[in-house]
Amino acid sequence: MSEAPSPRIVIVGAGPAGIRAAAALVDAGLHPVVIDEGQRAGGQIYRRPPDGFVRTPEQLYGSEAAKARALHALFDRLAADGRLTHCAGRSVIAVQQDRLHVLGEGGMQLVSCDRLILATGASDRVAPVPGWQSAGVYSLGAAQIALKAQGVALGQRIVLIGSGPLLTLVGAQLVKAGADVVAVLDTSSWRHQVRGFWDLAVRPLVALRGVALRARLGGRYHAGVSLESIEADGQGVTAMRWRDARGRQHLTPCDTIGMGWHLRAETHLADLAGCAFTYDERWRQWLPKTDRMGRAGSGVYLAGDGVRLLGADGAEVAGRLAAAACLADLGFPAPSTAGDLRKLSRLERFARGLACAFPWPAAMVRALPDDAVVCRCENVTAAALRESTDFGGGEANRVKSLSRVGMGRCQGRYCQLAAVELIAAQTGCTPGAVGRFRGQAPVRPAPIGAFLRDG
Repeated sequence: MSEAPSPRIVIVGAGPAGIRAAAALVDAGLHPVVIDEGQRAGGQIYRRPPDGFVRTPEQLYGSEAAKARALHALFDRLAADGRLTHCAGRSVIAVQQDRLHVLGEGGMQLVSCDRLILATGASDRVAPVPGWQSAGVYSLGAAQIALKAQGVALGQRIVLIGSGPLLTLVGAQLVKAGADVVAVLDTSSWRHQVRGFWDLAVRPLVALRGVALRARLGGRYHAGVSLESIEADGQGVTAMRWRDARGRQHLTPCDTIGMGWHLRAETHLADLAGCAFTYDERWRQWLPKTDRMGRAGSGVYLAGDGVRLLGADGAEVAGRLAAAACLADLGFPAPSTAGDLRKLSRLERFARGLACAFPWPAAMVRALPDDAVVCRCENVTAAALRESTDFGGGEANRVKSLSRVGMGRCQGRYCQLAAVELIAAQTGCTPGAVGRFRGQAPVRPAPIGAFLRDG
C-alpha cells in the first residue's frame, strides 16, 4: 500500500513569523513552500541589503543584530538543504479557495495548497496631514527601507512626524548614519506615554531601549505636538508647520518628511481567504479573528503582525504556534506550545502598553479641514468624504463607492483608517459601526497581461 502524499502547506511571508513557521514544519518532516516578495528572507524588520553592502548587521539592526543573524542563517540553511521551497520575489495577489494567484517575473502562476499560513506582516499606519500629498513625504517604513537596503537617507533636511516606537527608532538610525534629522515630532504627550508604563514594564529592557533612543535624539525630539500642515512649493516639501505642547507655533524648514503612527496589520489576503474580522478599539483598526494558536478557519492560519501587532519577537512566537496548530489539525505530532502561549500573553500586555502610550490621533484626523486630501491615490478630500457620507449614509463601502476613497493603487492601506474616522465623526457613530473596506483582488497592482493565459 502506498503512503498518503504529504500535505502541501504554503506560507506567505518570510519574516520572523514565516521563518519560524517554516522551521517548525520542517522539524516535523514536512516540506513547506514559502512565498515572499523579498529576494532574501528576513521581512521588513530584518530586511537584508544586496550582496556587497558594506554596513554590518550591527549597524543595520542595532541591538537586534543577533536575532536577525540567527533567523537569516536558519532560513538559508533550510533552503540550501532543500528542506523547503523558497519562492522569492513573488507576490500573492489573490486567494481563491485552495489556490493562490502568484505574480512574479515570469508572469502569473496558480499555486494550490492544503493548508495556508499567512504571515503577511504589517505596514505603516499613517494619518493625513494637510499637504501630505506633496513630493518628499514618505512613510517611516520607506525611510527605514531606503536606509537598510541602499544605505541612503531620503532627503537633506528631514523631519519625522507621528508616534510609536518606529518614530524614534528611525530617527535614531538616521542620526547614527549621519543624516540631518532636524526634528522628531511625536503627537503623543508625555502624560499618555507614562500611562502605558506599567504594561510596558513587563519587558523592561525593551522599554529602556526606547527611552535610550529618545535620549539619543536630544533636542530634536518633541512630545505632545500638534501638526498643522506640510508646506510645499512646486518642487516638493519646504517646511513643517506645528505647535509644541505649550501651543507655540513653529515652522521647521525641511525637504523631506517621514510619517507614521505605529503599524497597521496587512490583512488583504486574510480577507480574501474568508477570515472573519473584529474591530479592535485599542488599536482602532479591524483585525482578523483567530484562536490563540492562529487558527482562522478553513485550513487558514495567521501569524505575526498581520493578526496581532506584537513586533518581531511576537511574530516568532506566533509563527511557531500557527505551525503547531497546522500540524495538530493534520494529525501530525505537534511541539509543546505552553511556553510560547505564556510568552504570547506577556507580549500582548506589552502591546497594550504601546497602544496606550502612543495612541492613534483620532481627534486630529476628525478635525481635518475640508480641503485636506484624505486619499492620495484618488485625490479625495475631507469635504468630498463628508459629502458622500451625508448622501449615502455611514457605511464604509457605500461611502467608498460614492467618493472613490480607497480605490487607488494602495487599496486603502494608507487612507482607510482615517476615512473611517471621518465617516464616524460625520454620522455620530463609532468606527466599528462604520465597518471596513472589503478586500479586492488583486491586492497589489498587476499588469493585465498577467491574467491572460496567452499574455
